[in-house]
Amino acid sequence: MSESAAFLAPIPATPAVPPLVSRLVEQFGAAWVGHDNLDTWLAQSGESLLLLCGDPQRYPECLDVAVVLPELCKTLGAHHDRVLRLGVARREDEQALAERFALRRWPSIIWLRDGGYVTQIDGMRDWDEYLRLAENALQMSNALIPLRSEAPSPANGGCH
Repeated sequence: MSESAAFLAPIPATPAVPPLVSRLVEQFGAAWVGHDNLDTWLAQSGESLLLLCGDPQRYPECLDVAVVLPELCKTLGAHHDRVLRLGVARREDEQALAERFALRRWPSIIWLRDGGYVTQIDGMRDWDEYLRLAENALQMSNALIPLRSEAPSPANGGCH
C-alpha cells in the first residue's frame, strides 16, 4: 500500500468516529492522522489543517466544526489560490497529538505550514470569526511551539 493510500484507508464509522467526521476523509480528501503517520503527513509542504475532535459525547460542537471545516477550506482556497490539506486525528491517537501540539481546548483545528506549527483555532466559532482567524493564520509565520518529541532527550532522562 502506498503512503497516500495509508492516509486514506477507511476507518469504519463507529460510535468513536461519527459519520460527520468520517465524511471529511470519505468526501473531502482528509487524511486519517495518527501516531504512526504524523511525521510523514507533516513532511508534506503547504498549508495543513489537523482536526482534533475529542469525544463527541463530551464535546458535541466537534460535529459542527467537522461540517464547517470543508467550507472554510473551499472559501480560503478560492480567495487565496491555495490548497489547504486536511487531516483528522484518529481517536486512539488524539490525546497524544493534543499533548504534542499543546491543545488549548477540544475541538481544535491545528494550523500547520510546511510541517511547522502556525496556530490553532479552538472550539466552534461564528463563520465571520473563522474567516478572520483563518485570514490571520495565512499571514502568520510559523510559530515556535515546543512540540513534544518522541525521542528521549538528556533533559527528560534519555541518557544514562
